[in-house]
Amino acid sequence: MLIKRLENEEEIKGKAIVHCQAWQEAYAGLIDPAFLAGRSVETSEKYARQALAQGYPTFVAKDGDRVIGFVDYGPCRNCDLPRAGEVYALYILQAYYDQSIGYALMQRALAELKDYEQVVVWVLEGNERAIRFYEKCGFRRDGEEQELMLGTKVKEVRMVL
Repeated sequence: MLIKRLENEEEIKGKAIVHCQAWQEAYAGLIDPAFLAGRSVETSEKYARQALAQGYPTFVAKDGDRVIGFVDYGPCRNCDLPRAGEVYALYILQAYYDQSIGYALMQRALAELKDYEQVVVWVLEGNERAIRFYEKCGFRRDGEEQELMLGTKVKEVRMVL
């Protein structure tokens, strides 16, 4: 397994595939099924290109030539915490769970965010697997919540390191 910065067209497409598939795998039962069914690789690829164009850094995890996970990070967006960084997204294909890939991606992002006093991550309420992962990385809930419309209203909770 290799972790590297997102650099080329094939990696952008690979990130989009992971993003779309990981949503299906991680959010089944947590998000409106019709909303999940409406997610597409094309839409995820559009988001990947926008993030890259806006300068949001990304590390990808690769198994050979295949992208199997990624992490996006940078300055905290819409944040009430001064001098905070944020992990915007961290996704791994389910077939690669429990192989420390998520942990390795998180450590790379945290190393890049080392100059921030705090790092935040938002996680879907009820996504217990992700919450346990972030807790193992040292994040703790701070009581902040926000609602999103993902077909139906869902709640995200903020965790801070």
